[in-house]
Amino acid sequence: MPPRKSAATQERKVLLGRPGNNLKVGIVGLPNVGKSSFFNALSNTDLGKAANFPYATIDPEEARIPVPDSRFDWLCDVYKPASRVPAFLTCIDIAGLTAGASTGEGLGNAFLSHVRAVDGIFQVVRAFDDAEVTHVVGDVDPIRDMEIISTELRLKDIEWVQKAIEGLKKSGRSLGNTSLADKAKKEEIATVERIYKILTEDGKDVRKAEWTNKEIDVVNGLQLLTAKPVTYLVNLSEKDYIRKKNKWLPKIKAWIDQNNPGDPLIPFSVALEERLATMSSEAQKAEEEKVGAISTLGKITQAGYTSLDLIRYFTCGPDEVRAWTIRKGTKAPQAAGVIHSDFENKFVCGEIMSFSDLKEHGSEAAVKAAGKLRQQGKPYEMVDGDIAYWKAGA
Repeated sequence: MPPRKSAATQERKVLLGRPGNNLKVGIVGLPNVGKSSFFNALSNTDLGKAANFPYATIDPEEARIPVPDSRFDWLCDVYKPASRVPAFLTCIDIAGLTAGASTGEGLGNAFLSHVRAVDGIFQVVRAFDDAEVTHVVGDVDPIRDMEIISTELRLKDIEWVQKAIEGLKKSGRSLGNTSLADKAKKEEIATVERIYKILTEDGKDVRKAEWTNKEIDVVNGLQLLTAKPVTYLVNLSEKDYIRKKNKWLPKIKAWIDQNNPGDPLIPFSVALEERLATMSSEAQKAEEEKVGAISTLGKITQAGYTSLDLIRYFTCGPDEVRAWTIRKGTKAPQAAGVIHSDFENKFVCGEIMSFSDLKEHGSEAAVKAAGKLRQQGKPYEMVDGDIAYWKAGA
């Protein structure tokens, strides 16, 4: 009998979504729920077109948001580098969606193409009453709003999958049963038909189904909207956020648990974030202490980064401390290649230590003396928080 594969050598699960490290999160929601105001506060800009009417945002705006990380701050304190470069999350402010978007209503087709171009979704849900901020449907009802977005994204996916099935079946009419290519084409057709069933009969988003690695390759090729990870951001009034109480929150949580279990839910207040964003860091801290609530922007940024299966490793020295973004499962040569393609093409090895070992021992020399500085070759899979020095051939 052939030896059984150990857990370490078993096939690694392929990730849903585009390969690569330069991934983006789109801010999605109905008009007038606070998307652009949130984007402005998050990016500390006024790029987002915040206005009290639908479709104030037409062309997407983009910003790179630093990802807060206490490890990075500690490394900068230790190395005191001339340059400090944290990890970033790229966020896109996308126009508001309305019912019927999947058939072209409002800015439907443009909106959905913009969602298709991002890798994850921040779904902003309005749970505040304000007579001066009109609601595109008429009244405030977060559950209805979530149903609208869920339905429109799913309907567009169904349309794309139907077209994919038709195209595959046309090209597969003459398939025999013998060649590997014919077998692969039949498997692809079967996978796309299963995707269609998940969306229609099961009424589930694609990301909530279990897929094999082969199936994930097919799913990724279709770039489906419901395959993208979603983080729900519930926009509360400042008063409700501070007192941690809102009549809609339990209902929103119940809806997520029933329809998309496991998706993160983060309550926040755009009104508060807008106020805090105009203050110096000292004034912001004083205001947070005064009202008894803190900004949620760092938590939201980290949640978006994590939802995309992103991790970071560090390079450190007196010239620069830098966090490099990679995806989970990235091997050492590809991680080195994020810095320069030559580091990947001419990869020799990496000298790796963990952040926790450096913090425990206090210096690189002490880590090395403790035998915790490791030489890693091409098979090594990077761990979040690794500190790396790469060696490449000439």
